[in-house]
Amino acid sequence: MPKKKDRHVMEALGKTRVVVENGKVVEVGQPQTDYCPIFAKVRNIRQFTPESVRSNIEFRIEDFGMFTGGREIEMEIFVGFGASETFMTALSRGLLDSCVTACEGAGTVIASSPTLAQGIGSRISGLVETTPIPKLIQRIEGAGGTVLDPGTAALDQVAGVEKAIEMGHRRIGVSVVCAPDVRKMRELEKQHDVEIITFGVHVTGMGEDEAKEFISLVDITTGCASRHIREQIKGHALAQFGTAIPIFAITRRGKEMLLERAKEVTDPILINTMKLPVLPEEKQPRPLI
Repeated sequence: MPKKKDRHVMEALGKTRVVVENGKVVEVGQPQTDYCPIFAKVRNIRQFTPESVRSNIEFRIEDFGMFTGGREIEMEIFVGFGASETFMTALSRGLLDSCVTACEGAGTVIASSPTLAQGIGSRISGLVETTPIPKLIQRIEGAGGTVLDPGTAALDQVAGVEKAIEMGHRRIGVSVVCAPDVRKMRELEKQHDVEIITFGVHVTGMGEDEAKEFISLVDITTGCASRHIREQIKGHALAQFGTAIPIFAITRRGKEMLLERAKEVTDPILINTMKLPVLPEEKQPRPLI
């Protein structure tokens, strides 16, 4: 019997398309942006090139087993206010019953464990396509996670929210990448009388019209390297966390969740009132797209 295909596609480090098969990087595209202040600070990557992207993905495979059955599913804090970190805090403080996230080798996952939610999402980039890694799926399920479709590792955040509702969860956090998905989630929220906290991720390259709708629908969003999110957020953000890769709270519940997260951030924090967004030019990723 032929071995099932092991193939995973991510958009990482400047929204570069990366294909990994059987634990090996087999394809690296051209980066769409040149520089990200987070990777410059954490990994000393000063310019995205196919070579620097390949090296980073190979480092992740070696460092914590990304794209393998032995992948670490409980990990350290990577950024202060990322989606996985925010959901981790919200789960541990009882603000959420579960969160819907994505993991290579498993697809959409529903997690109620704070450490599992953090471990799955901590160092993942924009996952576009994935296939099942049975050992990893077994370990996620053993840690209390629910894989939406173990047979295909489907990536479907809307179906993940529907599954979470079926499981009886009433307060659900979910990472989202596009306006149509959030629109459907808002309909589910009304139909089932539940609370769905949406956190926008991987928005680099989002078009102007979609960015407008996205901001009108989500609770929280990262700015990533999105020109249109930064341009459209004025007048909508209730709070901003960070200035290089900013996280914007757009609704009151989004703001409250990020403020809860702020209580657990160990670095000193400045709190001030001012017009938002605050985006110092020298700190931004480049180019914005």
